[in-house]
Amino acid sequence: MTSQESFPPPALARASLDRAADERLEDALVDRLRAARDTHVLVVHGDRAPVAGAALHYVTPAEVRGDGEWAFLGRDDAGAPVLVAAFPSAAPAPVDAPGWESLRVIGGELSASDAGAFVEALSLGRWLLDAPFCPACGTRAVIRSAGWARTCPACGREHFPRTDPAVIVAVLSADGERILLGKNALWAAQNRYSTFAGFVEAGESLESAVGREIFEEAGVHLTDLRYLGSQAWPYPRSLMLGFHATAVDAAAARADGEEIVDVRWFTRDEIGVALRGEADFGLPGTASIAHRLILDWHAG
Repeated sequence: MTSQESFPPPALARASLDRAADERLEDALVDRLRAARDTHVLVVHGDRAPVAGAALHYVTPAEVRGDGEWAFLGRDDAGAPVLVAAFPSAAPAPVDAPGWESLRVIGGELSASDAGAFVEALSLGRWLLDAPFCPACGTRAVIRSAGWARTCPACGREHFPRTDPAVIVAVLSADGERILLGKNALWAAQNRYSTFAGFVEAGESLESAVGREIFEEAGVHLTDLRYLGSQAWPYPRSLMLGFHATAVDAAAARADGEEIVDVRWFTRDEIGVALRGEADFGLPGTASIAHRLILDWHAG
């Protein structure tokens, strides 16, 4: 497996917040920062955050309504503390904002600092909301480390936000002039094509996961596997590891008929038309690493 150092960072891999992990050792850090005047709060409501145009809309702690889960994200370039206040989608809107947008929709259009803060806030906020109980004994765990850990008061176990590795692959023809994309069954009505992806299974290497997933979904064996880059994808808690690879036999491509309902080889010209929004098929959104994998190949 080779790497490609010139691969531009995907949209959600441009983190710029200083996570200041040493500050998490202060037991009352979040409470103290909630009372500080210079604290910025990024509210997460479901998978949406407040926006003003193409920028995140931060608020003060006093502007946040309701009982959310709070945590320390770090410090911005000016040294100001940044907190997340996470609320389930069913809760009333916790702040007044010019607008609300999902990370999937706006992540690729945000600045590096906003994109990094949003993906961190959503990843941590989802864990705080979705995993309040000890998975070993069922007792409600106590939040520690400014929102980055939980301790079970009954059995003493510590728990941390979970990240699931997943591979995502752009499959190329032997001459590099065509790219193989698939249509997921969930996207059939949208006629959208994307790269192939799947979770790494227990005891499996990244290389093995790539080979297994692509053969299962698209019927091709691979060679010349090249790691390009990664980004977090909090749907629900993935770390997407991006690759390019070459199909051994392009003619063997076929959809599995269950998860993938169609596979198709595309030329650079066809992808160029789609990137301009002029094709009869769609491509993944700009926030996804799939978009970056396709864009990088199209640029040659």
